[in-house]
Amino acid sequence: MNNPIPAPAPLPAAPPRTSFWSAHRRRPVFLLLLVAGLAAFLVWLPGGARASLWTALNAQRELFILLFLFALVTLSLIWSAGQRLDARVFTLFNMRGYPVWLDRFMWFATQLGNMLTAFILAFILFIFNYRRLSVEIVFGTLTLWLLVETIKALADRQRPFLVLESTRVVGLREKGDSFPSGHTTQIFFLTTIFIHHFQPGMGASVALYAVAALVGFTRIYVGAHYPRDVIAGLVLGSVWGLLAALLEPYWTVLRL
Repeated sequence: MNNPIPAPAPLPAAPPRTSFWSAHRRRPVFLLLLVAGLAAFLVWLPGGARASLWTALNAQRELFILLFLFALVTLSLIWSAGQRLDARVFTLFNMRGYPVWLDRFMWFATQLGNMLTAFILAFILFIFNYRRLSVEIVFGTLTLWLLVETIKALADRQRPFLVLESTRVVGLREKGDSFPSGHTTQIFFLTTIFIHHFQPGMGASVALYAVAALVGFTRIYVGAHYPRDVIAGLVLGSVWGLLAALLEPYWTVLRL
């Protein structure tokens, strides 16, 4: 009786291919692009506007405090204890049994931080003859989106529903990275620029910031972001709003 021919041994698995655009290469490239873009913008500014902007920045101490706070939050991402605390706070607010009506309300509220909402608001302001404010919102939203996407690519932090089991996701599972929260950044930018432009009273200002804080909380509620993502968005959006307020006198110079 002939012995059966043994099956050929399987070929060894090919080693995984390393993408040229991997995270460790992508981060320094985006950082260089960000620095180059900032340098190009400063060179593009007229000399008088550049000097006045620097003087205004020196006078805005809260701006430097916010930037320092954002740097601390960003650096805390490498702190493992911070990640554990993030996960605990996220679990506390996200992984609970909430009524359906509250899920729907939170999903609606989170849309206030959407870019489309900002563009609709800018269009309405343009119709009502607030044209400069409308341009500031559009220009600020676009540049802020570029900045947020750059920081997300550098931070390379996964969304909580990809890491934590049993995460409640209200609505669609959003794509992209987690840090910082773009919706929170957008709503705090709008709130800051609105308060600067219209100068409402204390009550109205508190109400606007309460709405912005609600949008930030919804990002945790719907399962899209960790608490530190929201805190970073709060700080970055406020910084961008203050910068827009500082640049407001130069819109005529820049002819925008």
